[in-house]
Amino acid sequence: MARQLRAEQTRATIITAAADLFDRHGYESTSLSDIVEHAHVTKGALYFHFAAKEDLAQAILEIQSETCRRLARETDSRGHSSLEALMRLTFGVTRLSVEDPVLRAGLRLATGGIRARPPMQHPFAELMDIVTARLVGAVKESDLHPDIDVDSVAHSLVCFFVGTRVVGRSREPVARQPRRTAEMWQILIRGLVPVTRRARYLSLAARLEREIAPV
Repeated sequence: MARQLRAEQTRATIITAAADLFDRHGYESTSLSDIVEHAHVTKGALYFHFAAKEDLAQAILEIQSETCRRLARETDSRGHSSLEALMRLTFGVTRLSVEDPVLRAGLRLATGGIRARPPMQHPFAELMDIVTARLVGAVKESDLHPDIDVDSVAHSLVCFFVGTRVVGRSREPVARQPRRTAEMWQILIRGLVPVTRRARYLSLAARLEREIAPV
């Protein structure tokens, strides 16, 4: 049991080190030797867990995918409206992206041409499915205008959310992401939510930003 625990800890250390380097320098510019040095492990330890650099990239994408699904399940289980659940999901992903290099690396890998191996979906396709389901629920709950094109809104929202983080990565500190997510929702709420319900969700966006903003 102790040996298994050490192996799991070593694997996690390697993944975190690889993610940090992928996030800061990019996948192509990071070598396995760089990861070994950054993780403070032997090459044998790395090859015990990962046969190639691509396997590390896949592990990071899998963690990103599972994290997104977990956050979606958690928000769904708390009895929020569909729109609030969607907002909390995006702010939750934002918070973890600020705190966790694995989530930041997952975004860089997903936007850098690394393909997820079947049966895993591409992270953006999976996110699109999650967003679409919650938008459908929000329309049914009258929190969104009834005549919106759900597929178009889902696509635009995912592009907005992902694009804001990609652009921000090269232009401003990662700690700025909660502000950008709040700005995204301020724009979307004003365009999609009926006037009678708008104040509630604008207030929620401001509160969620405060809750996750770095101190």
